[in-house]
Amino acid sequence: MNYLPAGILVDLDDTILDDSGCVEACWADACAETRLLIPGLDVVEVLRAEVRARGDAWWSDSSNHQRGRLDLRAASREIVREVFEMLGYDVELAAAVSNRYRDLREERVSPLPGAIETLEELRARGVRLGLMTNGDGPAQRAKIERFGLALYFEHIVIEGEFGCGKPDPRVFESLLVALSVGPRDAWAVGDNIEVDVYGAMDVGIHGIWVDASGSAPPAGARRRPDRVIASLSDLVNGGSEHG
Repeated sequence: MNYLPAGILVDLDDTILDDSGCVEACWADACAETRLLIPGLDVVEVLRAEVRARGDAWWSDSSNHQRGRLDLRAASREIVREVFEMLGYDVELAAAVSNRYRDLREERVSPLPGAIETLEELRARGVRLGLMTNGDGPAQRAKIERFGLALYFEHIVIEGEFGCGKPDPRVFESLLVALSVGPRDAWAVGDNIEVDVYGAMDVGIHGIWVDASGSAPPAGARRRPDRVIASLSDLVNGGSEHG
């Protein structure tokens, strides 16, 4: 039987739920519907490419990222509006495109394979679980309620409710207190190596990176994670490490 700690802090998006796997398809579908609004627009070669490029640049800015994750619809509207302005199209249509994209994202989010079963197994084996997620309170709560995740966790910290987000040490420390476990008796698991893993390691928690793509840590990474796994289920099924 695999060793497990007294407590595990688990990230939500792209650790338990597949939140970003449908991004390309959702943008493509939202942009495709724009043909009805702007006849003659080459959706694939123009609008989608520009939205992708502008979105990548927008989210790479740390200040944009911090405010954008607390209001994803506003962030998407801003990105698409800038693209419409650049292309010379009616900016009032940008909200329709961005809102459709967000609607599709919300519809298509789903649990990652084996994730729910892993939470069930961890609870059955007596591990105390805490959920940690950045983002807006209502939006994240809606996902938690939709998939019945609250019953697996003794404590939940959501950035929009708590007042700060990962990698702020207060997030990890508050979960340790709530679970009554010390950092040496806890693991933190997440897909974001900087936010979920290094943030936890900074307060003495064993940091586990969920690297679904099998890539190495980013160039220039300040350290290596304590452990690298391909999916949450590797915590209980004996899956091999990689990376």
